[in-house]
Amino acid sequence: MTRSARRTRRTLQVTGAGAAALLALSACSSSGSDSSGSGSSGKPDAPGKVSGDVTVFAAASLKESFTTLGRQFEKEHPGTKVTFSFGGSDSLAAGITSGAPADVFASASPRTMKVVTDHGDAAGTPVTFVRNQLEIATLPGNPDKVASLKDLTKSGLKVVLCAKTVPCGAAAQKALDASGLSLTPVSYEQDVKSALNKVVLKEADAAVVYETDVKAAGGKVDGVEFPESAKAVNDYPITLLKGSKNTGAAQAFIELVRSAEGRQVLTRAGFLEP
Repeated sequence: MTRSARRTRRTLQVTGAGAAALLALSACSSSGSDSSGSGSSGKPDAPGKVSGDVTVFAAASLKESFTTLGRQFEKEHPGTKVTFSFGGSDSLAAGITSGAPADVFASASPRTMKVVTDHGDAAGTPVTFVRNQLEIATLPGNPDKVASLKDLTKSGLKVVLCAKTVPCGAAAQKALDASGLSLTPVSYEQDVKSALNKVVLKEADAAVVYETDVKAAGGKVDGVEFPESAKAVNDYPITLLKGSKNTGAAQAFIELVRSAEGRQVLTRAGFLEP
């Protein structure tokens, strides 16, 4: 299946979801006691109930989608401000366990989320809200004729990968192992946006990133799908953090991410439904 056909199918899956979006967005618990972020039985917020600042630590691949949702959240809840810290999930998790102030953590893999839960910093059980699949990003027009994961092993081709400790890097290594391939990149990057940027700046010929990042880059790169990526799909969990200073607003943001409206934003960006 081509990428465009697959995306068309995803778009059809979420058509008509807007009718439920406002209800899902308004349902939150001001006490933050529903730490899973489900809140489906909560009552609608009274006007002005949710206010104040919310700090969200989120995987770099979520930057475009979460920025959009942050603006929507502030519009729906006047008096709120959402501040994001985007980066490699492993670095964000390390920051949280070291005491960095944050209300919400959205990771690009259960493994990096487990670092936070094992340290006792998650308020409840994290919930998977989307999934993401790998794709090869090439220079515009794909001048090196990259058509498969194996093509990345060509002599002289400058390929960039995410660091193996980062979810996108771990997923890439899993795909390579499944293919029986060995690849030595010209660099390992600390998050997926940094890996993609190497191709955008023409400092590399190709990079293994997420499909969402290729889509976000527009015409700055071309995308090449490869079947092995199906064996390395990443789940994205989200959780309220125990150290949150504004649990009501933090819970409401999680509700927006998991609502029908949130899913529309995320699937338009290329994310897969959980």
